[in-house]
Amino acid sequence: MSEPKTPTPTPAGDTYKGWVFKWTNYIKGYQRRWFVLSNGLLSYYRTQAEMGHTCRGTINLATATITVDDACNFVISNGGAQTYHLKASCEVERQRWITALELAKAKAARMQPESDDSGDDFPPSSAPVAPGQGGGSQNSEVQSALRTLGSKVEDLSTCNDLISKHGSALQRSLSELDSLRLTGEAGDKIRQVTERATLFRITSNAMINACRDFLALAQAHSKRWQKALQAEREQRVRLEETLEQLAKQHNHLERAFRGAAQANATADNKSAAGPGKGEASDEDDDNEFFDAMEEAPEFITVPADPQFHNSLYAKVTVISSFKLNEEPLAMNQESPSQELVPLKTRRTRIPDKPNYSLNLWSIMKNCIGKELSKIPMPVNFNEPISMLQRLSEDLEYHELLDKAAKCQSSLEQMCYVAAFSVSSYSTTVYRTGKPFNPLLGETFELDRRRESGYRSLCEQVSHHPPAAAHHVISDRGWTLRQEITVASKFRGKYLSIMPLGTIHAIFEKGNNHYTWKKVTTTVHNIIVGKLWIDQSGEIDVVNHTTGDRCHLKFAPYSYFSRDVARKVTGVVMDKDGKAHYVLSGTWDEKMEFSRVMQSSRGGENGTEGKQKTVYQTLKAREVWRRNPLPDGAETMYYFTALALTLNEPEEGVAPTDSRRRPDQRLMEDGRWDEANAEKQRLEEKQRSARREREREAASQRTSTVDEDSLTDPSLKSAPHDTYQALWFEPCDDRITGEQVHIYKGGYWEAKDRGSWEGCPDIF
Repeated sequence: MSEPKTPTPTPAGDTYKGWVFKWTNYIKGYQRRWFVLSNGLLSYYRTQAEMGHTCRGTINLATATITVDDACNFVISNGGAQTYHLKASCEVERQRWITALELAKAKAARMQPESDDSGDDFPPSSAPVAPGQGGGSQNSEVQSALRTLGSKVEDLSTCNDLISKHGSALQRSLSELDSLRLTGEAGDKIRQVTERATLFRITSNAMINACRDFLALAQAHSKRWQKALQAEREQRVRLEETLEQLAKQHNHLERAFRGAAQANATADNKSAAGPGKGEASDEDDDNEFFDAMEEAPEFITVPADPQFHNSLYAKVTVISSFKLNEEPLAMNQESPSQELVPLKTRRTRIPDKPNYSLNLWSIMKNCIGKELSKIPMPVNFNEPISMLQRLSEDLEYHELLDKAAKCQSSLEQMCYVAAFSVSSYSTTVYRTGKPFNPLLGETFELDRRRESGYRSLCEQVSHHPPAAAHHVISDRGWTLRQEITVASKFRGKYLSIMPLGTIHAIFEKGNNHYTWKKVTTTVHNIIVGKLWIDQSGEIDVVNHTTGDRCHLKFAPYSYFSRDVARKVTGVVMDKDGKAHYVLSGTWDEKMEFSRVMQSSRGGENGTEGKQKTVYQTLKAREVWRRNPLPDGAETMYYFTALALTLNEPEEGVAPTDSRRRPDQRLMEDGRWDEANAEKQRLEEKQRSARREREREAASQRTSTVDEDSLTDPSLKSAPHDTYQALWFEPCDDRITGEQVHIYKGGYWEAKDRGSWEGCPDIF
């Protein structure tokens, strides 16, 4: 048993580490584990080398109970979900841990209400700074010092409580020792008194150390506080002087304008009265004019000459030209706010989902092993949005790409792109409904250029297999495009959904081009139980410009796994395979990334006998966190705030837009029986249109091919359906070599013109 790094417990803001024996099971019994107490959390690892990448368990002391079993054993539990049975090497060592744990628990209990109320998860660099303050960094430093001092004061209070507790126990032991006669128990009592005295000494030392830290911090920061206070006072004085000068200048401008207007009116009166009166009042009017102008030295003045009217005209012209030049400038400054149209208020609710009962197994039992997209399904299993709208939900966290576009380093940019690829799954955690299969030629636009700087367009370019092309252009320096074909198989107990296709993200800055694919989505408990969704598989995010790569692994859910559910891990490497960042988190909650300082081969052997790589990293930074669901989301298909707006009716969209789809609109309104009938009508209309295209293609081949060429196998195998997408065109992707559809332009121009002549009639 090795000793902790510090002989006495330290405040919860610091770290307390050491080896402790932990009960594992009845076969292995107690096993030695490396425990780390930090910021109110007690974590443990199998070895010290695991601290950089694998935590075996963590318990929050704020809600935990700490009990002592015997001389060396103690138990930590948070109410049943997690319980650690621990054993120290000796009683003194156990009490050191008990003291440190109680100290950390007390601080965590005090800090929990503050953290719950604040809700501030932003990094320190994004803290708001008051306008006009130049000493923002000094203010932040002072606030940090004050928080540290406050923490030390709380530590002193906690240590004082512990001293009182142990002191009372020592007094009781001493009283019992005095009342004893020389019997066989005397030796045991004497040993007990000695041990309690040792514990009291340890706690006293902890309080002394806390007092010493408090005094050292107070002495170190006192001068800084004085300087910061003086700087704030000087800044305030400068601001007051500036405001006073601005007020004076404003007053001068108003008085000068009134003087000029009065002089102009006097000149008009003189010209009407004749030259005699003009000469008599020449001196008075001239002086009055210059009195007004002397208070505005920034104006240009013209000296008076014997010709009064020319002089006055010149002076008034100068003032008038200044005023005329000033007014358009003010209007230009205000014109942006006058021309801006208020942003559209998006809806925040849709009609509640009706409570219709339907046996899923009665329909799905005949679908085992079949392609789900070819099976007609009632709207009872759907959600009132189409697959095109669901695809547009990938932009829920578009700000990750906005931040990536500003990154100077391609490796850091890779972290944001990888987080964006994970964030698209956060909307699926409770979404067990099936989106509507888009009709061939159906489109969906998402114009958020004014709110978020991007425009998105989706089009169903193929029906068998179903394929949707998606193109997004952002004013903030990035473009996103993808063509996704969804393959799905029903396996009896679960449903597997495999998105096929590649997603491309291109950034103007640095011309970095990223690609990745989607993982498999699995819907469990089809037959019995509550439906739940899991994501599993691996993603390789590749920067084809620099060769950087990020390998993400989505761990499938396992009842026997001790890892966090829905866990995602990844490593960002350069073209030479050197690791620079480690990503970790869950696809339904948040992702963090840490910069790798050193990597080495170590730890336990992984699967297939391979040795794991141990990464030593800096403190993790949060790169993405899921937005909370709107109020009442459980009755609105668990839609996010963005999803609630996708099917909101909008003027000016194409006739083929998903918002105009009648069966989908009926389902959203809760009229499911009518929606089922309308869905059958639309599907039959689509089949009729396909048969018509096949007949036209057959007639064209018959008219252009003679009898001898009918034996050509290539002509016989010509495709029957000659459908061509309206806004996307097929081509070979130069990066992946895949046959994809690329946006060819024209949609937004057609929307501006209000011209949709080329759109097919699909609804």
